[in-house]
Amino acid sequence: MTSFFPVSQPSIGDKEIAYVSDAVRSGWVSSLGRYIEDFERQFAAFCGTRFALTTSNGTTAIHLALVALGIKAGDEVIVPDLTFIATANAVAYTGATPVMVDIDADTLCISPAAAKRAITPRTRAIMPVHLYGHPADMEAINAIAKDHGLVVIEDAAEAHGAECHGKRVGSLGRCGVFSFYGNKVITSGEGGMITTDDELLYLTAKRLRDHAMSPTKRYWHEEIGYNYRMTNLQAALGVAQLERIDEFMTRRRDIMDWYRAGLGHRSDVRLNRDAPWARNAYWMVCMERPGMDDESRQQFMKNLRARGIDSRPYFYPASDMPMYPNADTPQTHGISHSGINLPSYVDLGREDVQHICRQTEMALEETFAR
Repeated sequence: MTSFFPVSQPSIGDKEIAYVSDAVRSGWVSSLGRYIEDFERQFAAFCGTRFALTTSNGTTAIHLALVALGIKAGDEVIVPDLTFIATANAVAYTGATPVMVDIDADTLCISPAAAKRAITPRTRAIMPVHLYGHPADMEAINAIAKDHGLVVIEDAAEAHGAECHGKRVGSLGRCGVFSFYGNKVITSGEGGMITTDDELLYLTAKRLRDHAMSPTKRYWHEEIGYNYRMTNLQAALGVAQLERIDEFMTRRRDIMDWYRAGLGHRSDVRLNRDAPWARNAYWMVCMERPGMDDESRQQFMKNLRARGIDSRPYFYPASDMPMYPNADTPQTHGISHSGINLPSYVDLGREDVQHICRQTEMALEETFAR
């Protein structure tokens, strides 16, 4: 058994090494090569969409999708207050205003009711985030968006393979965006993807991704574009990971079951909750202790680390950041400081998780003993 358990680490095997080596030997190491096309085609099929477009990372995928949809200065985009800051920042890149709203306490995803209350004449889009692997209530969000003529962009950076009412995330809005950072469900090192059924959106994003170069006149540019391309080397790694995603998803469910067996009996902690209509990807194991504040959380995490267990805090509310206005989001502010993520990578075994649970219980007693 290892002496230290990180929160996350990628599972890299012979297939990944073989595909990346093949890409290196081919000489196609930049943004052209067969693995780019394979990754896009296979990921679209996995999500159930007509199109998928690789990008350099998840943040550029969000920005590119927003620009391709015409989001601009003066517009508002509704986002959950509990999310990685890239969600809000990508909106700000366009000149639009991210409007932070509260979350549902069980799913940790955007509250449809809060999103509805935040709509103004300037609102152009809603961007639900499938946080920590649990999908947002897309049926409710899509109904609100339809009633108000809004675009829905799924931030699925953390939820590859999650489902809402039997449909995979990435196929539930106008488009979905994914991240393949090293700690995600599958990785390409860095990288992102846009998924959509909208051919015009796909073609617009594809053009803008490559400096908006004319498809018929090389080195001719009629608008400002971006260099948001993925490399063939990254795509080779992504293809190999995607071919193993069923294995990864099964193991993540096992890991969550082991955590529930080890910690679920405690009345002072809450683990991941699942809505009845959702299939959780369990990107991160979530553990909340009601009443924990930022100071006691830091001490708890320090005590865990002394026992060889890494952890990470829940995201701070985006509206607490100095560059954004404060938001009245009591659920977000209450939960944000009371939660941590425990190790959840797919190479963990049952005995590993049992050990982590025992150490977590001891760290809880050490930190919160009265």
